[in-house]
Formats: sequence, C-alpha cells, structure tokens
Amino acid sequence: MTSHEPLLPPALPPLAPLRLAAPPIADEAVKRERLDRMKRFALLLLVSAAAIFVVTLLLGRSHSWVWLGYVRAAAEASVVGGVADWFAVTALFRHPLGIPIPHTAIVPARKDRIGRALGNFVQQNFLDRAVVSYKLASLRLGDRAAHWLSDPANARSVTRVTAHALTSAANVLKDEDVQSFLERTAADRLRGVQVAPLLGRALQLLTADGRHQELLDEALRLAARATEANDTLIREKVQEQTPWWIPNVVDKRISDRVVTGIGRTLAEVSDDPDHPLRHRFDEAVTNFIDRLQSSPETIAHAEALKEELLGHEAMREFLATIWADIKRKLKEYAVRTEQEQFEGGRLEVAIAALAHNALKDTVLSEKLNLWIDDAVLAVVDASRTEIAQLISGTVSAWDPQETSRRIELQIGRDLQFVRINGTIVGGMVGLALYALTRAL
Repeated sequence: MTSHEPLLPPALPPLAPLRLAAPPIADEAVKRERLDRMKRFALLLLVSAAAIFVVTLLLGRSHSWVWLGYVRAAAEASVVGGVADWFAVTALFRHPLGIPIPHTAIVPARKDRIGRALGNFVQQNFLDRAVVSYKLASLRLGDRAAHWLSDPANARSVTRVTAHALTSAANVLKDEDVQSFLERTAADRLRGVQVAPLLGRALQLLTADGRHQELLDEALRLAARATEANDTLIREKVQEQTPWWIPNVVDKRISDRVVTGIGRTLAEVSDDPDHPLRHRFDEAVTNFIDRLQSSPETIAHAEALKEELLGHEAMREFLATIWADIKRKLKEYAVRTEQEQFEGGRLEVAIAALAHNALKDTVLSEKLNLWIDDAVLAVVDASRTEIAQLISGTVSAWDPQETSRRIELQIGRDLQFVRINGTIVGGMVGLALYALTRAL
C-alpha cells in the first residue's frame, strides 16, 4: 500500500437477520387442547366416511341392494371433500405429509408479506383519523382524567412523580451545557428584538389613563418620608456648604428654609393634580417615549447598551444563578412534596381543585376533552406509518415456523369446521348427483 492511500477501518461483518422471540400466548394449553380435539373430530369423520365407502364397496360385490349404491356414492364424495379440505387447511401452515408441494406452507413462506399486509390494514382501518376521533369523542378522556385527578391521593401521586422526574432530569443535565444553552437562547432572542421601541410601548401602556401619575405620587411619598427621616443630615449638609464667615444663626435659618421648602414643595405637588411639576413630568415622559420609538440615536444607544450587557460577565453569572436557583427549587420542591405526602401540598390541592372545576364547568370540560383529543390525534397522525412499520418489522423478525404455529393456534380450531363441512357437504353433493344419474 502506497503512502498516499487512506487508511480505512476494517470492514465490519454483515449483521445477522434480526430474530425476535414472540411473546407468550395466553392460555396456550387450553387453545392447543381445543384445536387437537377439533382435529381429531374432523379426522374421525373422514375416517368414518372412508370406512363406509370400503364396506359398501365390498358389500356391492356380493349383494345387489339398491340403497347400497346411494350410500357408497355419498361416502365416496365425503372422502373426496374431506381430503381436499384437509389438504387446503394443512397447506396454510405446513407441507401436507411433509411433501414440499408447490404453494403449500403458505404462512411460513409468506410471513413477511402477511406482516406488511397486517401493518397496512391496521394503519388504514384502525388508525384512520375519523375512526380514532370518533372513539376519542366517546371516551371523553378529559372527563376521565379530571375525575381521576379529583381524588387527592391521585393528585398527590402526580405531584410526587412530576417533582422527582424534574429533579432527576435537572441532575442529569450538565450545568455548563445548560448555561451555554441559556446564553445562546437569551442572546439570540434579545438580539432579534429592538429594546428601545419595546420599552416605549411598555411605557405607553404604563402611562395610559394617567397611571404614571400614581407612580409619581408614590415617589413623592417616598421622598417626603426620606426627607423627614434625614432631616438632621440635610441640615448638616447645608451648613457645610455655606461660607465659614456666615454666622451659625444664619446657617440654621438657611437649612430650615431648605428643609421646609422641600417638604412644602413635595406636599403641594402631591396634593395638586394640576401642579406645574406634574405637567413637566408628563411632558418629560411623553418625550422620552417618543425618542424610544422614533429617535435613531436613542434606539442605537439602547442597542449598544444591550450588546454591552449581553457580553458582560454579569450576564453569564446571572444566567448561571438562574439555573442554580431552578435546580435548588426543584430539589426543595421534591423533598417538600415527599414530606407533604400525607398533608396535602399546595400543588396537589391546586390540581384537585382544577379537576373539580373541570367536572362542574361544562365549557371547561369540553375544552379539556377537545385539547386531549387533538393531542392524541396529532400523535396518531404522526405515528401511523411508524406503527405499521413496527407491526411488519416485528412479524418479519419472528421465526417462520413459530409464526405459523401461533396463527394456527388462534384460528386453526375454526378452520377444522371447513374440513368437517367439506366431508358432510361432499357426501350430500355425491348423494344428490348419484340420485340424479339414477333418475335420468
């Protein structure tokens, strides 16, 4: 091999065809005993017809009884009909007498085709949307689920299972993978949305019907309380800012006026809905909203701040904190749910209450039923082909002889009636034909 030839891994041997052990058959021994009993009865009937034919044939050589011909003709036709139907029934499952006659042992030879036909039959007739929808409507799964969840014990089981499942899923996930996912998701979502216009629309909703004045009132109350609480500090700061040569009495008068003026102004603005400061506040808010929605400079500045925030280490730390808090809350919830197993947890009570309301409210009940029906139908529609392939693939993986044996156990007893009827009907047809030939 030259140096420029690529090194290829050795070829793997082909996989052996998949063979699956078919699941056990319920009451197999009972079905086998019934099948064997019907086989013995059909065989006894055929042997009896053959014996009658032999006896009448021998008697016909020494006696000339008229009725003997009728009996012999009926017995002969019974033997022919019984043997023909025995061959037809046996040929479905195996070679008659072990002789490989063409077009016999049909089930083992056509097993894969039968599996495909069965899968297509189920897909087209049982998984049809109209059929499934009709059955779901009659089941009313939403009402059944609500009735089941209305039992506190069942609601408690759901909360416990959900809590432990979420906790297990959170423990399986790697922290760095989740954090990376959160960073990518948050960055992609935020980069796809302009922050300034969105903030402007939010402020428009906030300021509708003068609701922003309520915020101003609250801010005024906070400022008044802060001024009152820091009265001494404000006076000291005012006195520190005055020149040294001003007497203390004058400093005190100035600080008194400042503190009093601040308090009076805050009270006037708070009491007067038409105060000029309120109008200026309205104008400032309106102008700010307009700039957020229409000013290219403001929008660009907001986008720059957004990009700076997304790239800052604080954002990554914040997202990591979110995931850590979620895991901690899930773990605490799982532990609390286990402890509240016999005490009635809040989520359990909420689920049971929702179920009770669904049972009492016909509108909510119908919506719940329709939602579940739509969800099931969506799953069925998406899985129809896969279910058909599962059926055909499973049958294809079964052993041919075992498949034949199983099918014979299920329908073989009924097929023995074909043999019985063939023997009886054959005898009747033979008798009729013999009588017709004698009459003519």
